[in-house]
Amino acid sequence: MSQRKLKRKLNLPQLVMLGTAGTIAAEIFVLTGHAAGIVGPATVVALIIAGVLNYSIALNYCELATMYPVTGGGVTYVREAWGPNVLSFLVGSLDCLSSAFYAALSAVGFGYSLQLFIPGVPVVPTAMVVVLIFVVLNILDVSSIGNVQILLGGILLACLGIYVVGGFLLPNGFSWPVFAAGGIYIHEGTLTNLSKILNTVALVYCAYIGYEVIAHDAEEVENPSRNIPRAILISVTLCAIIYVAVALVTLGTVPWQQVAGSETALTDAIQHFAPGWGVPMMGIAGIIATLTSVNAAMLSGTREAFTLGRSGLWPRFFSSLSRFRTPHLAAMFMGAATCLVAAVGLVDFLSYVSSAGFLFVLFFSNLAMIRLRRIHPNAERPFRAPLFPLTPLIAVGTCFLVIAFSSKAALLFGAGVLGALAIFYYAYRPIARAVADRSKAMEATRDRIVVPVANPASAQRLAHLANLLAQASEDTSICFLSVVAEPTSISTSVPAIRSATDRRRRALIRRFAEQVKVEHAQHYYKVRSAPTIAQGVLDEVSGNVKLVLMGWPGPLRAEELAEHPVKLVLQHAPAHVAVLLDRGLDQVRRILVPVGGGFHSRLAIRLAYEIGLKHRAQITALRVLNAPCDPEEMEDYMLQLRESIEDSIGRVPAQFTTRVAHAPNVLAGVIDESRRLQYDLVVVGASDEWLSRTRLFGALSDEIAEEIGCSVLLARRHQSAAIAWLRRQSRGIPVLGSAPERASEPARVEPPPHA
Repeated sequence: MSQRKLKRKLNLPQLVMLGTAGTIAAEIFVLTGHAAGIVGPATVVALIIAGVLNYSIALNYCELATMYPVTGGGVTYVREAWGPNVLSFLVGSLDCLSSAFYAALSAVGFGYSLQLFIPGVPVVPTAMVVVLIFVVLNILDVSSIGNVQILLGGILLACLGIYVVGGFLLPNGFSWPVFAAGGIYIHEGTLTNLSKILNTVALVYCAYIGYEVIAHDAEEVENPSRNIPRAILISVTLCAIIYVAVALVTLGTVPWQQVAGSETALTDAIQHFAPGWGVPMMGIAGIIATLTSVNAAMLSGTREAFTLGRSGLWPRFFSSLSRFRTPHLAAMFMGAATCLVAAVGLVDFLSYVSSAGFLFVLFFSNLAMIRLRRIHPNAERPFRAPLFPLTPLIAVGTCFLVIAFSSKAALLFGAGVLGALAIFYYAYRPIARAVADRSKAMEATRDRIVVPVANPASAQRLAHLANLLAQASEDTSICFLSVVAEPTSISTSVPAIRSATDRRRRALIRRFAEQVKVEHAQHYYKVRSAPTIAQGVLDEVSGNVKLVLMGWPGPLRAEELAEHPVKLVLQHAPAHVAVLLDRGLDQVRRILVPVGGGFHSRLAIRLAYEIGLKHRAQITALRVLNAPCDPEEMEDYMLQLRESIEDSIGRVPAQFTTRVAHAPNVLAGVIDESRRLQYDLVVVGASDEWLSRTRLFGALSDEIAEEIGCSVLLARRHQSAAIAWLRRQSRGIPVLGSAPERASEPARVEPPPHA
């Protein structure tokens, strides 16, 4: 399967700030006091131990992320180690859900922090607004996320830097006698102190979790072999230095007994050496910390959902990319999940669940590294973690230890979530297969091609085209339909009238059979009476019809087109519809299909393939851009074309050639391509305006049909009225559309092979 890739746009400063500011978050304001309540000044020792232990995971992630510089992080490594099975599904799903929980916790924390400056501001609506802002950023551009993180993280680090420097230099700040009063270790007995320190390590260990977002976004990193290891190690180092420095200042300014268990330890400390401006500054820092956490968590969860969709562990639509090459549907899902968690509440409890989920992911990611060293010993590793296997074993053991000291209620809840996910995994696949089988069975019953014929001049061309389409699939018959318009007031119960009607129908069928000659395919002729031509056709296609094939009505005025039978059938037929503009179609050797990712393009690709099967026609799938693009973007558009073909046919047949060209507009690009090679047929999917009363298939599709010199087949894929309305409301990508403005070298294009 072809896989489009995300665009590499994140540089080293952006990565460092994503890892550092996304890790620090709001924990530093809360955990310092909680840790002091357990071990007093030895909090500094616990923070150092936790930081050193995190280096083992950081080094392992450096190796894994440079070995697999693609999005996904843990789920990618587990999938590569054990395959796309239930374990990789659980790891990826829990990582994504944990990110949603953490983002919700941080967004709600932002709402509460904002109340310090704006009393009475609603917490949950504010949290949802924040989440939606970051959803938009995730859809627009990953570099915007990085720039926002640099801005917010810079403010956060500046505030913490001022806190540390001011605490050491200003009067009434850090004092060693205050810090060491009563000794560093507050409990009697070495074993008791050691046990309490390990308990505190388990508490603060999760405060270092966050730098793995760099690995999650490896596919969007510039020069990943160089930048990923540097960013991860710099982030862990900065976090450790900041945590230790902040704890020293806090516990050296205020005796630990006074801040033990406090969630405002930093504010309590800064009141001693900066009572005027210190408290507002820390309030701003707290607000910024929640925003950086939301940003990093949303980015991480979105890429995780994208990876799960791309690997087939989640529905494939999660892997869809927008025109900006960002996973927009995955971002929307993450936003909805985060808002739901924020609205439900229980964010404090879910914070423990989130931490347990991340530890579960880290545990199996490090195990995956051990297995990958064994099964792929000679694989390219731009960065190799030192002291193997000691490094991953320390990481695995630490994760297990921290999980053991975690909240029992959170662990039970997490186990329940894992169980529910496992049940869903094993139940989803049979259900999905059953739905797919039913869909195929229903499709198999739609085995007729209905060809309404009114113009003798186009009858044989339509018959030839229908014959090619019918031969492409088994058990497909052709119904050549003629509709006799008879007012409903005429009664056929009178014998004379009924006899005259029957004679007229038999005469039409005889003339029909003389006009239309069909080889190979099963076919029959039918005459139907109806009040209008359109109604007769619609009555016929209400059954097992896979396609309605009609002739182009020709240039018509708007008022004529609105009530024309072809237009009415196009709007109301419960089946796919194709309309042929016949300019000669004796041979079909080359077929051109303009593709822009639209809904109807799939049908156009399918029809082109079926028409070209018998004569082994060469088919060119064309994407037109309005400006040149760089080689990486060119590759992405090529992959996008291949994905469109795979979605339509299931594979990319040998007779297909993908081509990307640039032109002032799509129409000009299609015309230029049609002149470059002598195409016999152009197959075009409908534009989004196909429901317009003044256009047949839409402005662009109609213009292509009018300007192209060869025969044109326009295709409209059947969709429900609800789906059609939703698509019209969210036109993000033009049907045959153009790319955003680009300024780089011209696109490299390859002509299709000659027939």
